[in-house]
Amino acid sequence: MESKTNKSFFQHHSLNYIEMSMRTDRMERIQNPDGYSKKKGDCGDMVEFFLKGNREKIKSVSFMVQGCMNTIACSNTVADFAEGQSSEEAWGITPEQVIEFLETLPQDHYHCAELCVGAFYLALVDMTLDKPGCC
Repeated sequence: MESKTNKSFFQHHSLNYIEMSMRTDRMERIQNPDGYSKKKGDCGDMVEFFLKGNREKIKSVSFMVQGCMNTIACSNTVADFAEGQSSEEAWGITPEQVIEFLETLPQDHYHCAELCVGAFYLALVDMTLDKPGCC
């Protein structure tokens, strides 16, 4: 028998939100990323982003989250938006776009979108810096 909580969850969230909150294929720590960041939100959630690629193309995006389902949904959305884009295009990703895409992110968790986009930006900066021994 399905619980009332599960029924309520599935009835009150968009398909985009449900998919992004439950998707796990991008949850991994990769060795030697081209871009890396770790950011902790005021709520206590922690997000790490790992990027592979260069200025011309972000080849892969993975992340790790210590936090709530809303932060996972936002991280997956950012990763989905960023993969395959140039770094210049990826700077256009905003918390508002994440919120709009998810459709049913609770308003009191909009800070999760801000945390994830902010953490992604830090990884993007790390990826595009001219590092010693590079180029």
